[in-house]
Amino acid sequence: MTAVIGWSLFYVLFLLYAASKNGEFLFIDFVNLVIHEGGHPLFGYLGEVPAVWGGTILQWLVPFALASYFFFHRQTTAFVFALFFFFENLLYTATYMADARAQALPLVAIGGGEGDENMHDWYNIFSRLGVLDRDTQIAHYVRTLGWIGMIGCVAFLVWRYRQDRATADA
Repeated sequence: MTAVIGWSLFYVLFLLYAASKNGEFLFIDFVNLVIHEGGHPLFGYLGEVPAVWGGTILQWLVPFALASYFFFHRQTTAFVFALFFFFENLLYTATYMADARAQALPLVAIGGGEGDENMHDWYNIFSRLGVLDRDTQIAHYVRTLGWIGMIGCVAFLVWRYRQDRATADA
């Protein structure tokens, strides 16, 4: 019981913190940024297009892979933690997506690249897909999915606790 209350409190406080930032960079995004930037050279071996997508792919893949591992090992608390931060990554990604046309965010690039208009991942991705004019609309949907997912993780944790408690009581 104490663990569920503690974790639920942590998630609620994090959700309030994220809501107060209204799409700005969150402290956890420093971790997301490192993983994102590592994805570019990792997927770069497969070509230019995978290199551009690679940052976001790895950024989403790492917490999702961790969540999958914990799910199959029946470690509910760790599963929810990893899945929660998978969905939090969508907030970070949505902020980057929404900046595709404006390109106002300060960007980080491995090996320099500052000032290169072609280094904005989502400008390149949306341009190639022909949806650049919908960057903010797409970002809105991605951000909404992130929020729904994070709230769903907390609800799942509480539901799972109640299920486990009912089973133990029976």
